[in-house]
Amino acid sequence: MRTMRHLLTFAAAALLLSGCGSKTADNAAAGGEGENALANVEEVPANEEPVDANLIETADAPDVSVTDGWVGKWVGVEGLALDIARAEVPGTYTLNVTLLDGTRSYEGTSDGSAIHFTRGGKEQTLRKATGEETGLKYLAGKKDCLMIQPSEGFCRD
Repeated sequence: MRTMRHLLTFAAAALLLSGCGSKTADNAAAGGEGENALANVEEVPANEEPVDANLIETADAPDVSVTDGWVGKWVGVEGLALDIARAEVPGTYTLNVTLLDGTRSYEGTSDGSAIHFTRGGKEQTLRKATGEETGLKYLAGKKDCLMIQPSEGFCRD
């Protein structure tokens, strides 16, 4: 579908340009009437299709607006905490998890609705939850929470 749209756009542009006079691109670039008319035209080889740079950068990237909203401090029970910070690459995060045995840092990657990271050689997933879903009595009734696994949850409210 996208290819057809590009072809139709190209054909319409070619028709419009064909009626614009007899000046060629070389003459226009040399500086005559309408010299800026072709300044923003990208030359594409006949066997290739123009590519929209915005589509290249975001075509495979997940929408990280959900997980970007998780940045900051989350509190668990008995002094446990989770601190999430954005890393340099969009969709990646530094997770500082404070448990009873201390604080450890992990690099995580968003899939749009969760952050995946490796801890102790095992894949872990940080996801949205309610206090009840964490399985922790202290967090019961809380609505804005994240959990890694049952009995390992953190909330903001």
